[in-house]
Amino acid sequence: MKPSLLPVLAFRIRIEKRTPFPSLTYELKGIKQNWTKKTMTFRKINVVILLLIAVAFLIIVHRNLISLNDFLRGVSSDSHHMGLQPIDFLIEAPQSLEVARTGEEVPVVITAAGERLGALIAAMNSIYSNTKSNVVFHIVTMNDTVDHLKNWLSKTGLKAVKYRIVQFDPQVLEGKIRRNPVESEPLKPLTFARFFLPTFVPDGKKAIYLDDDVIVQGDIQELYNTKLKTGHAVAFSDDCDSASLKGLVRGAGNQYNYIGFLDYKKDSIRKLGMKATTCSFNPGVFVANLTEWKRQNITKQLEKWMELNVAEDLYSRTLAGSITTPPLLIVFYKKHSSIDPMWHVRHLGSTGAGNRYSSRFVKAARLLHWNGHYKPWGRTSSYTDIWDKWYIPDPTGKFHPVRKHTEDK
Repeated sequence: MKPSLLPVLAFRIRIEKRTPFPSLTYELKGIKQNWTKKTMTFRKINVVILLLIAVAFLIIVHRNLISLNDFLRGVSSDSHHMGLQPIDFLIEAPQSLEVARTGEEVPVVITAAGERLGALIAAMNSIYSNTKSNVVFHIVTMNDTVDHLKNWLSKTGLKAVKYRIVQFDPQVLEGKIRRNPVESEPLKPLTFARFFLPTFVPDGKKAIYLDDDVIVQGDIQELYNTKLKTGHAVAFSDDCDSASLKGLVRGAGNQYNYIGFLDYKKDSIRKLGMKATTCSFNPGVFVANLTEWKRQNITKQLEKWMELNVAEDLYSRTLAGSITTPPLLIVFYKKHSSIDPMWHVRHLGSTGAGNRYSSRFVKAARLLHWNGHYKPWGRTSSYTDIWDKWYIPDPTGKFHPVRKHTEDK
């Protein structure tokens, strides 16, 4: 080889050593970059999957806690089904597990008479146990009942219930009640508490009033949601409503009308122009628009007719029901809305009530009312097993439901 060619060959050899297979190098770099991107993508997917698994686990735990809460509440209700267990036996675990009830308040006004305080307790327990709404009880009572009531509520499963106690002053009835010397039972001032409803819920726009001899089997929120027509202050269930008639056993029960409560021979009644055959209503359960009540000054209207009755004896001589009904019938004549009849299945305290409704109908009712002489805490009442389910024994031992087996002892 010629000496002049050696530098050229050396240069070519160096070039070839420095750049062996350049296309292969670029391909390897691309593969490495793609693998790095895919690895990062897989890591992100794994993180997302782990987060989803964690969320699903928390949801399952939350549902199990809710199921446990409901189970324990069911056990608590069943534990005092017959009202015979000692009060310490009542399970209070649901109170500690239950989430505090918030949202719009549902005011329920109910009276508490000392001699029938157990009725209030059973009614409150049935209402509270069958709803998740933010129920607040406004308990209207007299001075001699307050301590007993607080003791009963604080030492039983109702200690978590929201309530306020309002003392009723019977002096507001002075000159407004006609006392009948023939009547053996003295007048009970608390029966007139419903006439002064806005004073018990001063900041409320709407409220439910209930007599104490009721048991609620539905969600009280449904009753509270009852829509009242424009200009109506209250909603009642008429005595001749269709649902009650469907539940009647053939041959039992009668319809009721205005002539059964008012004396149509009196001028003050005749001048009102009210039809005597108009269907009456029972005021033991009603929903009130308190704003409209105050705007129309309903309390003053009721007091006017109470005073007029004292002077003129306007009520019917055959009046068998509550003496609180006549003034309400007058003031709300064709000026009240209607509630679902299944939210006021009544007359369970009347003679022959056990034959009045079918058992299926009673079970489907949203609210049961033992209006009449025979109360569910007494010996001769019908459907006492339903009332017993919700009754909580008195920790002081003062109140005892009367039952045949207890009398035999």
